[in-house]
Amino acid sequence: MRTCVHPSRGSIVVPLGANRQGAPTLTVVARPTFPITGDAAADALLVRDPLALLIGMLLDQQVPMEWAFRGPATLSERLGGLDAARISAMSPEAVEAVFKEKPALHRYPGSMGKRTHALCRHIAETYGGDAARIWRGVSDPNVVFERLRALPGYGDDKARIMLAILGKRFGRAPEGWERIAAPFSDDRPRSAADVDSPEALLRVREWKRAQKAKGATKSD
Repeated sequence: MRTCVHPSRGSIVVPLGANRQGAPTLTVVARPTFPITGDAAADALLVRDPLALLIGMLLDQQVPMEWAFRGPATLSERLGGLDAARISAMSPEAVEAVFKEKPALHRYPGSMGKRTHALCRHIAETYGGDAARIWRGVSDPNVVFERLRALPGYGDDKARIMLAILGKRFGRAPEGWERIAAPFSDDRPRSAADVDSPEALLRVREWKRAQKAKGATKSD
């Protein structure tokens, strides 16, 4: 059994055993938390619903992090729940219209609504609508990274940040994820993966602001 203690992650106990099929198992003892939206119900949705988490990460661009990650909760309220198959069965225009309802779900509700539709269609077609299959039971962090990078609206950095969220905040990334998610696996407050409290959210925001002032990016 290995206990990973990290100042920004809490204590997560991960037995490095195997299931009956021989696949390594990752068991999280500590309850995961992701206090990023300023709303307890919206935060709880991100923890219990992998699709909500992936949509929140998709929306995390060109808007404050708390706005982006609150989006899945608002979308769920407007649709009566989040279901990849049901969303993918809608037209892109219908999803876009939901995003444009007041208040809009994003600074760019049209394009992000279409990307969310494409994301849900990909998850429905590739993973049977079960977003957690992207990482559940996978022992190779490269495989998880490649699956995340293949998601519509994602790219290298977004996939690395999402992998770091799975590792830092949830303890659900395969062993060795730190190398693949670098630099977002380090101790600097670079991204949403480093938010474990309201104070941490402010630290990430200030760090990004300082990087921008230096002409650097969150990856530098």
